[in-house]
Amino acid sequence: MVDVTDHELVPEHELLDEEVLEEVLDEYDIDRTDLPKIKRRDPGLSAIDAEPGDVVKVTRDSRTTDQAIVYRLVVE
Repeated sequence: MVDVTDHELVPEHELLDEEVLEEVLDEYDIDRTDLPKIKRRDPGLSAIDAEPGDVVKVTRDSRTTDQAIVYRLVVE
């Protein structure tokens, strides 16, 4: 079976702990529910144990900046 997280086009997904999450939410002055959503069954999440309500940091390569970081709320 192929592990999609090893593919070069799948960005890195990292589960945020609550302390780091609070810093991010404070920095952007938003609530957890204001974040864009990602489904729990998304193939990019297969390597981490993300549950609904968790927040994931997605780090993508970017042509205009070295890396683009986005945050997603995991939903069912």
